[in-house]
Amino acid sequence: MATLRDIRRRIRSVESTQKITRAMKLVAAAKLRRAQERVLAARPYAGKMAELLGNLVSGADTGAEAAHPLLAQREGPRRQIVIITADRGLAGAFNSNVVRRSVEFIRQSSAPDVTLVVVGRKGRDFFRRRGRTITHEMVGFWDRLAYGHASELADHIMRHYLAGEVDEVHLLYNEFRSVAVQRPVRAQLLPIPRAAEGAGTGEGGAAVDYIYEPGPDAILGDLLPRHVRTQVFRALMESLAGEYGARMTAMEAATKNAKEMIEVLTIQYNKARQEKITKELLDIVGGAEALKQGAEA
Repeated sequence: MATLRDIRRRIRSVESTQKITRAMKLVAAAKLRRAQERVLAARPYAGKMAELLGNLVSGADTGAEAAHPLLAQREGPRRQIVIITADRGLAGAFNSNVVRRSVEFIRQSSAPDVTLVVVGRKGRDFFRRRGRTITHEMVGFWDRLAYGHASELADHIMRHYLAGEVDEVHLLYNEFRSVAVQRPVRAQLLPIPRAAEGAGTGEGGAAVDYIYEPGPDAILGDLLPRHVRTQVFRALMESLAGEYGARMTAMEAATKNAKEMIEVLTIQYNKARQEKITKELLDIVGGAEALKQGAEA
């Protein structure tokens, strides 16, 4: 049975943990607001650019596909997966959901040659322990995320794609929905996917024949790399906002659990203290009664 000293020690330990979880929740809440603002500001631009590029690919028969290799639709077996996780844990199922989704995608993939580009320590450590081929990794930048990090990652992806080392590139990350909801998402980055049927067509469903000025080489040569960098930057910002939301939710639950545990331990302490006092009183009364009987005898 636990002594009063043991129970007091446990209460102090849980109180210390509660202070840490409460502080982490407040920090995550402050960072979440800024990250959420950045995500909401970037979504319209990234979404419209993806729509525009999808329409361009749909009309590739007019010569756009030949104008830039990033538009070429390949059917090779080599696939690269960019997995975006966090550097730190204590965020509920945030990292495990992406890792689980990526493992399922790798198992279901028909491509015999799958390589990984991993962002974040959690994903890197997970796949490194399992002996997966990691061609590139990025860690330790989340607290100072900038467009330059997305450019570095996107340029690495495009460099290997243009060199013919991979035929498909997919992004796997957590999309920020709300503070309590982060949804694992897989999106094809390269080759740039075609627009949905009916999108980017003119009257009668005919594909739009785009007119380029000054020319497709100049326009696509600038637009397509920018599109890839924008989509990567958006995925990084979505993941960062999702991480803060998940950590805020997890730390709020941990703080609540700590409070409940303190209440339970306090009740145990009071009961044990009451039992000890009652036992001491019984000993005193018993001793006094024994002295009284001894004096009468």
